[in-house]
Amino acid sequence: MTSRPEQEQQTIPSADATAEPSGAKGNLRKVFVRTYGCQMNVYDSERMTDVLAPEGFEATEDLDDADLVILNTCHIREKAAEKVYSELGRIRKVKQERAKSGRDMMVGVAGCVAQAEGEEISRRAPIVDLVVGPQSYHQLPSLLEKARQGKKVVETEFDIDAKFDHLSERAEKPAMKRAPSAFLTVQEGCDKFCTFCVVPYTRGAEVSRPVSQIVEEAGRMAAAGVREVTLLGQNVNAYHGEAADGATWGLGRLLRRLAEIDGLDRLRYTTSHPRDMDDDLIAAHAELKSLMPYLHLPVQSGSDKILKAMNRRHTREDYFRLIDRIRAAAPDIALSGDFIVGFPGETDRDFEDTMDLIRRVEYGSAFSFKYSQRPGTPGATMDDQVPEDVKSARLAQLQALVSDQQKAFNASRRGMTCDVLLEKKGRNPGQLVGKSPWLQPVQLDAPESLIGSIQAVEIVDIGSNSLFGRLIAGQDNPQMAGAAPVPAHQAG
Repeated sequence: MTSRPEQEQQTIPSADATAEPSGAKGNLRKVFVRTYGCQMNVYDSERMTDVLAPEGFEATEDLDDADLVILNTCHIREKAAEKVYSELGRIRKVKQERAKSGRDMMVGVAGCVAQAEGEEISRRAPIVDLVVGPQSYHQLPSLLEKARQGKKVVETEFDIDAKFDHLSERAEKPAMKRAPSAFLTVQEGCDKFCTFCVVPYTRGAEVSRPVSQIVEEAGRMAAAGVREVTLLGQNVNAYHGEAADGATWGLGRLLRRLAEIDGLDRLRYTTSHPRDMDDDLIAAHAELKSLMPYLHLPVQSGSDKILKAMNRRHTREDYFRLIDRIRAAAPDIALSGDFIVGFPGETDRDFEDTMDLIRRVEYGSAFSFKYSQRPGTPGATMDDQVPEDVKSARLAQLQALVSDQQKAFNASRRGMTCDVLLEKKGRNPGQLVGKSPWLQPVQLDAPESLIGSIQAVEIVDIGSNSLFGRLIAGQDNPQMAGAAPVPAHQAG
């Protein structure tokens, strides 16, 4: 499994949070969901608030005002569980203050830490009313009812088919206004068993949603104003969903079907494994204008010895050949990756092999972190654990190299005119923030009425993490998919 590193914790109101709950106004309750980790957790958090809306819950960003608090947790990073217990300590104080004024607060822990820790969470944090694994959140209403009856609820069964059936039912609900960009889970679980990773134990085996479920949900998203969908999976390019005729579709064929949906102008997917990049998926990058020229394809290490110890089941030369095929199909693609430094047994030579791979591939962006021992994984008990100071020094070197490559890639966009999906207001008055085809944030001055549209923008300046653009005048809402170099004196 390859996973994006943990993001900053987020409070995620439902994308449909404006929907009127079916409960009476007088019974309206507030739910606060704090999300840790990957994009799949963001998607799951939105679905949790959707599940709770018919029960009379409205999303809130104010913890103190919440009748129900859910921590949707991630187990990828070091000390993930301890961070959850620390947060629960803070929530305990809020719950006690509310109790003094006669107001109840229920507390739930969901996600991968819930799956891994199970009963231990209830033992260590008595304020927790329910523990819900990532495959069981669709049962939240019934689990909450049990908790209200005074039962301690721990639900960590792997009933992923029932969860996917629930997602299909949700697609039949009336569409509410959505943000221009959205996530859509198409696959969960992992069969790779990389020796550093807990996901096969917390998310289970690889399971793919049926084609019809995904197409229906994507269509509802487009009808509700979504212009860009990012397909999610622990190994999203291992997708093998069943079609209506019983055939099995891969990700490439699924993307081609989604590209036919009116109003759905941009497609992305993450996260991928090198072993699952087949010919059909690579061809889709050449054929589909709506498939954005960006690919997150983690390699983790550039050393064959370390790749074998990680159980990645590919070599550095396999990865190089794959990159060559992808770039032949999509020459302007931006590549992103994940890197682990300091895996057990990594020598200076192994680390240099990783640096050499990065220099040869030339990434547009990358995520990197020090190896941390995850209990229950083979890597945690391996000999030759690398000292922390060595890991830190190697990480600093690697991040400096990746930063230079990212700056160079961003600088290469200067003077181009490209499509930008305008998603939200910026920090400054009259400013909007959007997304380039290569997933870079783009800031520009534009009227708020253009939020949700795709506009041609000339890139005029480069920041440390963002591009700065100028809206091309006189355009009739063009639907460009990529970019073309346009000299600054000709643009507009």
